[in-house]
Amino acid sequence: MSTERRAVAIIPARIGSTRLPRKPLQKIGGREVVLRVCDRAASSRLIDRVVVATDDEEIRALVEGAGYDARMTSPDHPTGTDRVAEAAARVDAEVIANIQGDEPFLPTEALDRAVRPMLEDPGKPMHTLVVPLEKDEEFADPNVVKVTVDREGRALYFSRSPIPHRWRGGGAPVWKHVGVYIFQREALFRFVSLPRSPLEEGEGLEQLRALENGMAIYVGFHPDPFHGIETEEDLRAAGERIAREEGRSPDRTGSARGSGS
Repeated sequence: MSTERRAVAIIPARIGSTRLPRKPLQKIGGREVVLRVCDRAASSRLIDRVVVATDDEEIRALVEGAGYDARMTSPDHPTGTDRVAEAAARVDAEVIANIQGDEPFLPTEALDRAVRPMLEDPGKPMHTLVVPLEKDEEFADPNVVKVTVDREGRALYFSRSPIPHRWRGGGAPVWKHVGVYIFQREALFRFVSLPRSPLEEGEGLEQLRALENGMAIYVGFHPDPFHGIETEEDLRAAGERIAREEGRSPDRTGSARGSGS
C-alpha cells in the first residue's frame, strides 16, 4: 500500500431525521451518537482524519468541542453522499470513507476491511460492507437492505425486498447492507454528478444510482452483525448494550432524548 495515498472518513450528520428526531444528538450511555461514530472511525489504523459534514451549528459545536473536525454544508442536499461530497471538496485525500452517522457500533476491523482494498487498488471505484442477517424476520423487513453479490465480490443489486427470492429454496447467502461507502475521490464526484435514477427513487436507496450507471460496488464481508440507530427502539437497545458492556444500569435519560432536546 502506497504511503502517499490517504483515506479520510466523512460522517454526514443531518439534524432533521424523520424517524428519530435530532438523531446525531441523541445519547447512548451519556455520549452522543455522532461522537460515538467519530470514535469508531478514529480507531481505524487506515483512516488519517475524521470530519463531520453537517447542516446544523449545534452538531458542529459539539463535534469541534470533542476535538474532531466539522464542515458546515448546505441544508438542501438530497442524500448523505451529496453532503459528503461537498465536504470532500475541501479535504485532501484520495479515498473518502462515507460513514453514515447512525453506525455507533461499527467494528474497527470491518471498517479497515472496506478501506484497505481501496487504498491498495485505485481501480476500484466504490466499496461497501455487508453482514449476515441476524434474525429470519429481517429478510422481509423493508428497513433492512439486502444485497446480492457476484463471484468477483461485486454487488449485483440492493433491495428492501427479500432477495434473492427463495423460489426453490437453495443455499444462496443473504447479506444485510451496512451504511458504509468507500469511494475513490474521482468516483465520489462522478457519483454525485449523476441524476437520481429510477431504481434509486423506487427503492429509496442511493447506491442503486451507481449500479444503474455501470459503477461497480465491491463488497467486504464482516462475519458478525452489528446494529445502526434508526428508531427510538434502536436507541433504547443501544443504551442497554452499552450499560451491559460497562456493567451499570441503563442511562434512561441518555437512551431517550439527547442534548438540547
